[in-house]
Amino acid sequence: MIAFWVVAGVLSAAAAGLILQNAARAAHRAGSVDPTSAVYRRQLREIDDLAGRGLIADEERKSAHAEAARRLLSAADAAAPPWTAQTQYRRPVLVAALLAPFAALGLYLAVGAPGLPDQPFRGRIAAWRALDPAMLTAPQMAAVLKALIAERGPDAEAYGFLAKAEIAAENPSGAIRALRRAIELAPQRVDLWEGLGEVLMIEAGGEVTPPAQRAFAEALKRDPASVISRFHLARGRIAAGDRDGGLADWKALASELPQSDPRRAAVEAAIAQAQGAPPAATGDMAAIRGMVEGLAARLEASPEDPQGWVRLVRSYAVLGMDSERDTALAKARARYADRPEIVKALEIAAKTAPMGKVAP
Repeated sequence: MIAFWVVAGVLSAAAAGLILQNAARAAHRAGSVDPTSAVYRRQLREIDDLAGRGLIADEERKSAHAEAARRLLSAADAAAPPWTAQTQYRRPVLVAALLAPFAALGLYLAVGAPGLPDQPFRGRIAAWRALDPAMLTAPQMAAVLKALIAERGPDAEAYGFLAKAEIAAENPSGAIRALRRAIELAPQRVDLWEGLGEVLMIEAGGEVTPPAQRAFAEALKRDPASVISRFHLARGRIAAGDRDGGLADWKALASELPQSDPRRAAVEAAIAQAQGAPPAATGDMAAIRGMVEGLAARLEASPEDPQGWVRLVRSYAVLGMDSERDTALAKARARYADRPEIVKALEIAAKTAPMGKVAP
């Protein structure tokens, strides 16, 4: 490795010296020739060529030819400005170009690890797979999931988890590709269509774009009661100028949700905000928060309730209480680590969009 860096440094320094030397010579030669003369000679040839093919009239040819010839004569008579250079900077620049590769090599030897063997990406993935998934970063988890999919074959569930990892890694384009692949394998999965719509919105900076609308519409075809799809489609109508229609859709959605559902408070807050009123964060929202706190207290006293933990995680997610959601998720994961179906339901609940935050 050290030998490679020495050779690379020498070659870089030599290349830099040759480039600087040839550039100076080329600039010196260019200073004695007026480049506009060649341009006007080419114009004369092009005018004659167009006239020969009958593309311009004879009078037009004569006029253009005369103008180009006049400019050519003027350029020929004008003395080319002499080429000058600030020679006092030439030596420092040359020395810097020669020393830069050696400086980089010295820095690498000082702070780098020249004796460390290569770490192929495949080997790193193998090491990550041996770790507890909770210790992996989002990009590492995405790489592991891609390797598992390549090893075990396409699977809609795996692609769905890959999309979540890509979102956590701030790679919405990768999440979109994963969700589209998952939908190809399981086109009837409502949650995949909903997830695709939300990721398309993330990629568009929160805007309900036509592709996102189509994804939500596909989700509604499979589940007309999809709360996420109805909420965002109504939001899209408002953004497109149909404020009354969007508000009507939101009001219908709110009326169908139970009072105990935290999503109802989020929808009502969005309605109030769209109507120009302060969000309803005191009355109903306070009651909803009280219900959620009561559920959390009950689970602390009687924790053997998997569906209760799923509801609690989803409620925190909807209310935008991220730290509480993460704490509840960690506790539930530890309790039901041997029940993958519960862990999966918890992870899906944790990804529920905080609808009150995306209202216009």
